[in-house]
Amino acid sequence: MADTASTREVAGQTLAELGAEFPDLVVLGGDLNVSTFAFLFGEKYPDRFFDFGPAEQNIVSVAAGMASSGKIPVVSTFAVFSTSRPHDQLRVGVSQPRLNVKVIATHSGIITGEDGVSAHSIEDLALMCALPEFTVVVPADGPEAVRAVRSAVATQGPFYVRLSRAATPVVHAQDYDFRLGEAETMREGDDAAIVACGIMVGVALEAAETLAAEGISCRVLNMATVKPLDERAVVVAARETGAIVTAEEHYVVGGLGSMVAQTLAREAPTPQETVALHGYAESGPPDALMAKYHLTAADVAQAARRAVARKAG
Repeated sequence: MADTASTREVAGQTLAELGAEFPDLVVLGGDLNVSTFAFLFGEKYPDRFFDFGPAEQNIVSVAAGMASSGKIPVVSTFAVFSTSRPHDQLRVGVSQPRLNVKVIATHSGIITGEDGVSAHSIEDLALMCALPEFTVVVPADGPEAVRAVRSAVATQGPFYVRLSRAATPVVHAQDYDFRLGEAETMREGDDAAIVACGIMVGVALEAAETLAAEGISCRVLNMATVKPLDERAVVVAARETGAIVTAEEHYVVGGLGSMVAQTLAREAPTPQETVALHGYAESGPPDALMAKYHLTAADVAQAARRAVARKAG
């Protein structure tokens, strides 16, 4: 069984470590500090930690004020609360003035599980990718979450980092080289390319193994930086394989699949199949939800077969 790690936990640990390296780093929580592991930062730096309770609009507004005063503020809460409720504050208060605010959000997607549909964040990528100045990063696993958080804190400008609740398979070595803004080739292949982000990277790798046994060679790209999208990697994969599959734990509109489709339509028209959510889910165990809403390796493999079948010639 593969090692697993919770990206929310390693992100909290990383923030606590970064406090010593960045004296201007402050963390603003929203009454969920134990769940997000932001409390670890608060224990080490109580004078740089602020809990606002469930008042997300205020959190973002104060973060904007702190950023304009030279601090590096991190907004820490669940993905559904950090993107939907304060979207106007993110738009006017952070994105338009290009302030150095980092939204590091946990409990994204549907593997928040038993918390129920109101806590499932399936629109957050669409919302945050629509804000012009934000960089949007979706780590695939624990080691990548460490590097994503470090990069967000060290890089000037607004960031959205999307993390999960549950422990998920680790697909990277601890010493791998994370490059912000660049797709990572996790597996080579010539017949199709699966472009995935977040927890779907591990799912895509499992699907590629299944397809290899059938004689279908699948490239797997980890598109951890969803915005700005590594368009060159998408175009190269399209031209070299002739078939594209996108896989994301997000609504089918406005996320990774939409951004890849826009790139393909403009630069390299190619058959594309999407594995994504087509509506809201329900309360339930993460694995059961992934199966019911067609986000499994079997679903990705079937999408790849469809894409390959659509190739010209």
